[in-house]
Amino acid sequence: MGAGYLIDSNVVIEFLGGSLPSSSSMFIENVIYQNLHYLSVINKIEILGFKGSTSELNLLEEFINESNLIPLSEDVVRMTILLRKTLRIKLPDAIIAASALSNDLILLTRNTKDFKNVEALVCLDSHKLK
Repeated sequence: MGAGYLIDSNVVIEFLGGSLPSSSSMFIENVIYQNLHYLSVINKIEILGFKGSTSELNLLEEFINESNLIPLSEDVVRMTILLRKTLRIKLPDAIIAASALSNDLILLTRNTKDFKNVEALVCLDSHKLK
């Protein structure tokens, strides 16, 4: 793939909720416009587990349906196992990191510290995008 962005669950919720800085929202809007936005299967699970109103959940589902979804492929599984064996990282974060790494994507997240030990992963803080 390459030249794309895996958007973490917290970023999707903040983006759709209008709580990102305006420069970050504009950055993400441009990524979406260019169809360079990806979600891992774990992001889909986390996002749809969000407790919100019917209209909020509809908006989240619409965003997911318009995103490029990365399945739990054998490459992602192998990379997740490697990350779990070599780093102290939570399983959902390992799957997200493996999804980005396996598909040569940059991770947009608010929780950059959760991924700081994943050396090969390029991570951008969603509140510092320009």
